[in-house]
Amino acid sequence: MKKGYLANGLFGLGDRLVNELVAKAIRQTIPGVDLYVPQENAAINDKSAFANSEQIAAADINALKESDFLVAVIDGVEIDSGVAAEIGAFSMLNRPIFALFTDSRQQGRDNVKKIDALQADAVENQFVYRNLFVIGLIKQNGVISSSIDELTASIAPYISP
Repeated sequence: MKKGYLANGLFGLGDRLVNELVAKAIRQTIPGVDLYVPQENAAINDKSAFANSEQIAAADINALKESDFLVAVIDGVEIDSGVAAEIGAFSMLNRPIFALFTDSRQQGRDNVKKIDALQADAVENQFVYRNLFVIGLIKQNGVISSSIDELTASIAPYISP
């Protein structure tokens, strides 16, 4: 059985709902996968209890080391700092990273008016930026998908026996 790790923010309602959607889709598409979702780990993420930074780091690093693949949600204004750290740590294991990036600004990359506006005035950037170091770590051992369906389709062949 393959083990996976789902990395995303987990403190806001939006992130928690996305995590639930992504985890459900992966678990339905790949029956039997053992998917670690940090928000499901009450030992470190029950915010009415206490876990210090070292306990949180140890729990998540151990889960990363035990994982065969990483799923990283890279949406948001910037890539969540915890997600970026998890991508960095996991990339050192040379195992597959499957990223989900659903930002609608990926559309229209061939729109000449958008390109002209950017060239004329850099603050008229209608495109999206992601940290290139983090993107490079993902691309070295993985893929970036723009939908949950595309994500699960990219993971499935890796998981299949």
